[in-house]
Amino acid sequence: MKYTLRQLEVFVAVGQNENVSRAAKSLSMSQSATSTALAEFERQFDCRLFDRIGKRLKLNALGFQLLPKAVALLDRGEEIEELLRGQTGIGSLEVGATLTIGNYLAPLLISDFMQHHPESRVRLQVRNTATIIERVVHHALDLGLIEGDIQHEDIVMQPWVADELAIFCSPRHPLAEHGAVNMERLLRESWIMREEGSGTRRTLEQAMRHRRNRFKIQLELEHTEGIKRAVESGLGIGCISRLALKDAFRRGSLVPLVTPDLDLKRQFYFIWHRQKYLSAGMREFLKLCRMMTEGVMRSDEIELPSVP
Repeated sequence: MKYTLRQLEVFVAVGQNENVSRAAKSLSMSQSATSTALAEFERQFDCRLFDRIGKRLKLNALGFQLLPKAVALLDRGEEIEELLRGQTGIGSLEVGATLTIGNYLAPLLISDFMQHHPESRVRLQVRNTATIIERVVHHALDLGLIEGDIQHEDIVMQPWVADELAIFCSPRHPLAEHGAVNMERLLRESWIMREEGSGTRRTLEQAMRHRRNRFKIQLELEHTEGIKRAVESGLGIGCISRLALKDAFRRGSLVPLVTPDLDLKRQFYFIWHRQKYLSAGMREFLKLCRMMTEGVMRSDEIELPSVP
């Protein structure tokens, strides 16, 4: 073959970062060496893999076709190297999780994974749903654990476990002793919301889609713990996963509202790129995820360490 695995590594790094200097940093190479390696790779095959837009390098049609194949080949190469070194071939893993999963489930999963495979390396990125999907599409992540259904031609989705949102308030809020709350009343309240692009925000908006009135958004926050603190302090009402509210409901620091008119059910999913090679590490991580939720009907039934 006319190309080397190092050339593929350079191409993949530039393709994922869309910038030579950032790619060089990720590879522990100099910027000039990275630029030279990419130019030589293109020159060998008399082709262009990127469109140059200022300092940004955007994959062209050929580069976009090549990227998943290069990533898959590098993944297999890493497994071969580890087997030759006498290791188990589990290797490294780049996992992305949305905030609810990343804050409450992913650390337990990664701890379990590392106990089974102490020679492996796992890096977790916790972002909102839109960002996780984008990074899976661009092969910056091996696996994504997300909330809610998405449609993307490059993404494979597999259902994991059911989840449900809950609308909640402070125990001192007027709605705390109100019984069932209809949608019209909810829309009159001040809301502490997740940001746009989050699976939680999308599920809530989908549930309220038939109402013309808009939410009175008091505050937008990216983190579930921040939303819980803001609601506890009386700034408004909120809506996040029951999984994230389990301990607060147990302590009584937050109160669930009864909302019979709203369907707040959703699903947690595994996602990966359609052309991604499922490495031994990915397969093992998926197996541990499924073992964690075996026999569980909904995410808040999963046993978590208690928060005092």
